[in-house]
Amino acid sequence: MAPLLRVFCVHGYRQDERSFRERTGSLRKLLKKRAELLYVSAPLRVPSLTGTGPGQQQEEQAPAAGTRAVETEGDGRGWWFSNPEEESFDALDKVESCKGLEESLETIGKAMTELGPFDGIMGFSQGAALVSMICALGQQGDPRFQFNFAILVAGFRSRCKLHDHFYKESIILPTLHVFGETDRVIPGELSRELSTTFVNPVVLTHTGGHFVPASAAQKQVYFEFLEKFEKK
Repeated sequence: MAPLLRVFCVHGYRQDERSFRERTGSLRKLLKKRAELLYVSAPLRVPSLTGTGPGQQQEEQAPAAGTRAVETEGDGRGWWFSNPEEESFDALDKVESCKGLEESLETIGKAMTELGPFDGIMGFSQGAALVSMICALGQQGDPRFQFNFAILVAGFRSRCKLHDHFYKESIILPTLHVFGETDRVIPGELSRELSTTFVNPVVLTHTGGHFVPASAAQKQVYFEFLEKFEKK
């Protein structure tokens, strides 16, 4: 049997490594003969939720079948705040500055160095937005972020002005972009917009909402994408 692909996993806003690992249980089961998924928590602790706007993430992923919906998953962490004063995040915020991104990049860079090497990286929601930035840094030669592919689930482009430079150049890294047609947290058009940052992206849509799909309907697309990177 060929060695398993090693995939670094980046959770969504208000999640942590434990909750995201639980939420991707079906995906881990689906890929158990192909990939090993490893997780890390974001460095920023999210304050208690007091309210949500249209694009603000209250619960970053719909509950898996048979599980109870919770308002804040795990330790409640994030990768950056679009509103530094309130330490909150909204994917639709168009702002001049933000807080926490450099700290998060350092956290992921350190974890990838200590736990690596990795064949690929996967991100969900705010985590997928961060992964797109990491892909840009990797293409620019950042030694911390070297891998062969990326999977971005419910991703989007950051609206923060300080992040514009991540989207200036088309990224040639092979990517799979996954998003739901009924996602009310990150609308599908935002994920499709992000996919245009990449050269020849593979796009997988599903009929559900804001979660990482792992049913029979997606199985073949995952397998066909990953088999290009499997070690013989």
